[in-house]
Amino acid sequence: MDVKQRCNQFMGEVQNHLHNELIPYWLSHGVDEEYGGFLTYHDRNGNPTGETVKTLLCQLRCVFTAAAAHRADLGNGRFLEIARQGVDFILKHLWDDELEGWFWTCKQDGTPENMSKLTYGHAFAVYAFSEYAMASGEPRGFEWALKSYQVLETKVADNCHGGYYEFLERDWQKKRPGVYGGDRKSFDIHMHLMEAFTNLYEATGESLYRDRTREIVQLILDRILHPEFQTGIAQFALDWTPLRAIIFRDVWGSDRDVEAEEGRPLNNTSFGHNVEFCWLLNHTINTLSLDPEPYKDIMRRIYDHCLEYGIDWEHGGVYCEGPHDGPAREKNKEFWQQAECLVGMLDAYLLLGDEKYLDAYEKVHRFVMDSVINHEVGEWFPLFDADNNLLRDYMGHAWKINYHTVRSMIQSEARLARILA
Repeated sequence: MDVKQRCNQFMGEVQNHLHNELIPYWLSHGVDEEYGGFLTYHDRNGNPTGETVKTLLCQLRCVFTAAAAHRADLGNGRFLEIARQGVDFILKHLWDDELEGWFWTCKQDGTPENMSKLTYGHAFAVYAFSEYAMASGEPRGFEWALKSYQVLETKVADNCHGGYYEFLERDWQKKRPGVYGGDRKSFDIHMHLMEAFTNLYEATGESLYRDRTREIVQLILDRILHPEFQTGIAQFALDWTPLRAIIFRDVWGSDRDVEAEEGRPLNNTSFGHNVEFCWLLNHTINTLSLDPEPYKDIMRRIYDHCLEYGIDWEHGGVYCEGPHDGPAREKNKEFWQQAECLVGMLDAYLLLGDEKYLDAYEKVHRFVMDSVINHEVGEWFPLFDADNNLLRDYMGHAWKINYHTVRSMIQSEARLARILA
């Protein structure tokens, strides 16, 4: 088949899943009808598990997703209502009126539990509120996106070494070192700050946010990507010395255990984060009207690293992690890496013009469509082993919600449409 025949087939499956499975699921699941906000724990059948803790990250991601779906003309206005009630809950319960900033978790009724201030959550506040502002036009969307940005700049920015601290107490003191995270910085959070600041610039058009976004892009290129291989290094000391990646007490994902107490090997990178960074960087380049040429070689090297070591060319899908210079070490396949690689490989094909990226897309697409999606329910299973055996089966969790899946399908549909045009 030629490229257009292949992409027509992909498009049919993507549109069917997005419009007939995924969107109906999120129009009818997640909203807490009693207290507002979102209940994110769903079993494999999409039913509430009874766990009701609400995390700042997932409340904000649900707002972002609903706002983005509305901007994509999905839901006939219902998604804007869903986003609005989520904003109502977050503003009422999770902002610290005394010391500023956002609490990390709360009970179902909004009573704060973990009052830590985590930069990850504040990055997503900028991202979600700016998306909501663009979807709704409401002044409070712009107001709270800017408030969240100002908190990052005044309380969290590291004016000595650059970048941002990541784990802070309620009073903005850095947390203890080690598993508490007070002595660490990461690729993950700085990548999400890049996407958040890009969104803020798109929403406002203010040159300040364009400049800040360019600054953080350069920081990632200079400090966070491996100087030889250009792939992402996961964790650093505050002065950007690379460190072995550990799991923190305040988590934001369903992390697997680290085999060694001192952390994952230093020579280790995430295929999902690398590819996600590339397509987000390309989006930043386009949004800021930058010249893409200086960045193309970096993106090509990252994509080719994933093609060589991350894609499972036999069984389909993309592995979790591996060395910067060798085959995958952790060969589990997690839902979010699949979601990001779908978008990334289509982006790579559009940007670089090589059909090998479309071949990689097809390997991930086939795995997602045939194994990852719970078609009877509408959402994605979270985790598989190297042989595509299901390891975890819930539809929602404190840290798994609609952000990766819905965004992936909206963005994939848009890129397939560009190829077919």
